[in-house]
Order: sequence, then C-alpha cells, then structure tokens
Amino acid sequence: MWFIDQAALKRPIYLSLADQISRAIVDGRLANGVRLPPHRVLADSLGLSVQTVSRAYDELIRRGMLSGETGRGTFVRKEEPDGSLPYIPERLGEVIDLSILKPVCEAMHIDRMKAALATLAVDLPASAVLSFRPNMIFPRHRAVAADWLRGNGLSVAPSHICLTNGATAGMTIALMSIATPGSTIATEAIGHHTLVPLASYLGLKLAGLEIDEEGILPAALDAACRNEVVRGVFVQPSVINPMATLMSAARREALVEVARRHDIAIIENDPLGALIEDRPPPIAAFAPERTLYVTSFTKTVLPGLRTGYLAVPDRLLSAVTNRHLVTNWVATPMIAELATRWVVDGTASDLVRWQRAALRKRQAIAARILQGTPFRAHREGLHVWLPLASRAAEDLFVAQARLRGVAVAPGHSFQTGAASQPAVRLSIGSTSETELETGLAVIANLYHSNPEPLLLAI
Repeated sequence: MWFIDQAALKRPIYLSLADQISRAIVDGRLANGVRLPPHRVLADSLGLSVQTVSRAYDELIRRGMLSGETGRGTFVRKEEPDGSLPYIPERLGEVIDLSILKPVCEAMHIDRMKAALATLAVDLPASAVLSFRPNMIFPRHRAVAADWLRGNGLSVAPSHICLTNGATAGMTIALMSIATPGSTIATEAIGHHTLVPLASYLGLKLAGLEIDEEGILPAALDAACRNEVVRGVFVQPSVINPMATLMSAARREALVEVARRHDIAIIENDPLGALIEDRPPPIAAFAPERTLYVTSFTKTVLPGLRTGYLAVPDRLLSAVTNRHLVTNWVATPMIAELATRWVVDGTASDLVRWQRAALRKRQAIAARILQGTPFRAHREGLHVWLPLASRAAEDLFVAQARLRGVAVAPGHSFQTGAASQPAVRLSIGSTSETELETGLAVIANLYHSNPEPLLLAI
C-alpha cells in the first residue's frame, strides 16, 4: 500500500508524482529491487488516470531510477546506470533548467546566424559540399585556426591543427591517440561527466586524483604514475571544471614537470578558451611536445556552432589524423566554414566579448542571491558549484529542487575517483535572466531551510 502526499501533487501531475517517487528512492525508503505497484493499481488508489501513472513511471525510467521488465513489472534499479547524465535530457513541464551547461543566448545570436547563412548561400565554396578529402577542404581553415589559437595564448603550426565537430569529438580522438584499451588515464577527482562513460566505451581505466582549489595536485599525479602505468592525464584547468577553479601558471608548470618526468601525454580540455580573461597560458604552451589541446566554439560563441580545434604535438600527429579519419572522417565542412568566416570578420571575437559581459552580470546576480552559502564560481564562468553536507543531502536537494520547479546537476555525476564532497552544479546561462533569479532564489531558500520530507512509503 502506498502513502503518497496527494496534496503535494501539482501540475503536471505525472512529473510531481515522479519526483515524489524519486525522493523515496534517493531517501532509501524505496529499496533497490523493490517492485512498484502496477500502473492501474496505483492509479486507482490515487484517483489518477492510468496514463498519468504510466508517464510518471516512464519519466523515472528515463532518469535511470526504474527499470521495466516485461511480464514481471516495474522495479527500482539495483544500481545506478553508468555515466548518468547530470542534466535533464529534455525540458518537461514548467521547469527552470539550471542543469545543463550553456552560454547565454539571445535573439541577437539567431540573427547573426541567419545573416551568416544568407551570405554563405551566395558564395558557398565548392569544396564545402563536394570534396571528400580533408586536405582539400581545410588548409585555409587551419591557418585561421592558428590565428584564433594564438589569441588563446597558444602558438601552433596550422599543419598540427585538427578541425573537429566540437570538444567531445576532440576528447575522443585525443584519448584514442594516447591510450589503448586497458590503459589508465589520470584526471580530476571531480571532472568531466562525459569522460566517465567515454573512457568505459574505449576500454580505459580512470584514476580520479586528489584536487584542491587549483585542480589536480602534482604530488597526486606523481604518486599515480609511480603506482601504475599511466598513459596520460586529462585536465580542465580553466574554469570549465565543475568546481570552477582556475589553475595558476605555477601549478600548470608543476604538472608539466611531473608529466615530463614520467613521459606521459596531457589532454587539456579548454572549451572556454579566450572567454576567461587574464588567465595563465594554456598548459599546451608550457609543454607543446606532449599536450593535446582541445577547444571549441559551442560554449563561447553559439551552441549550434559545433566545431572546434585539436592542437596536436608532432609525435602524435599521425595517430590523431588516423583516429579522426576512422571516427569522423572530417569535421562538418559548412559549420567549419561558418566558424572560419566568423573568426576572420571578427564576429567570433565580438560574441566572446558579449558572452564575457553577460556572464559577469549573471555571476553578480548569483553572488547576490546565494550570499551566505559556500558557493564557488568564477566571474566569467558558466556555472556555480554549491557544496552540500552529504551524498544523502545531495540526492535530497536535487529531488526537492526539482519538485519546486528547478532542475540542477548532482555533483556525483562529475565524480571520477573516490567519494568526494557532495554538491550541486547550477548553470547560469541556460535560461532567461528572470528565470535565473527565480531559480536561484529557490535554491538559496532550499539551502537555508530544513524542509519536511515528502510523505511517501510502502
């Protein structure tokens, strides 16, 4: 027999019901493996339609919290799915979505893209739609990419730049180029959420290393390299990491020294690039002989501009070229053409400067509303990191926030090593400024309150 707080159900009813069940699961009152009531039984007991209950169950299956077994029923999952997403895969109902990391976007961005597409239609290069050979398509693009990277603090020859379909493609190619299945890659204990499933798919092991307010501790990397065969280290030194830390030049040099001592490769994920003003030079500038540098335009210029650059050291150029050919063949030529034009005519730089100003304004809003909480942020970052007391508190916080109409990213989604401090990540660019203020106010009130648990039992 279920005891659900029917008075707390609000529209959309199926989502509110799903959140109550979710709360019971993360709270431990619905144990792993428990069989839930059949759709019709629960619907009749609550006075709801079978369709509403079915949609609630389907929502929980999408979240990875339930599993449906044909002929047997619906069960609480016995374990969390690998690589669980930190963000909601779609916006359902009236939800203020602070879960997905996005830049601030306005109508101006759409207008810029419309104008660029109109121009492209007039003088589209034949190679962008007719050629199969990367070397026939991208020589001009690589030269422009070298200029863009120089503005990011990195000097690299055009021949050593691989155009990719964004940072994720660059990460994949880089990992495949430095490590074989069974190898170990070191990274931050709280790091890139995509890295966990990606490493699993590639057959790689991750060693999540101890971090501080600047990122990976060089001593931790040294110890890992002494204890096992580490093929490389994956780092996010410039604010994109969940804890919004900016690694100093001294720390970057110290990591490079350890990497050289043990002769390991470095993958530097830097999708924010020039957005972070007055940052130290990229790690690749300190160790160009062993660093694969990944950047893109989706987080700084426009989400739909899904193209990026992978700067490659000489000794890995052949490996990267071959891995890129077998996984992507080429970056999408017309998107690359748009990015190249925007770099040349200054649009890309203009939009980066606009984004920097917009984020500073929103970070000021977050600092005002979250005053009195131990949040971490950078004035030009895309998110805020809010530590919590325990994993149970984290799960409860996420569920309670969602029930109040705000989606946030749970900190454990970014965990790559041993249990780390629980937290939630709050994106500040993913919604309108008005919704951001409302959502952050909900988060602040929830943090400072001690809400009564939802009534749900069996």
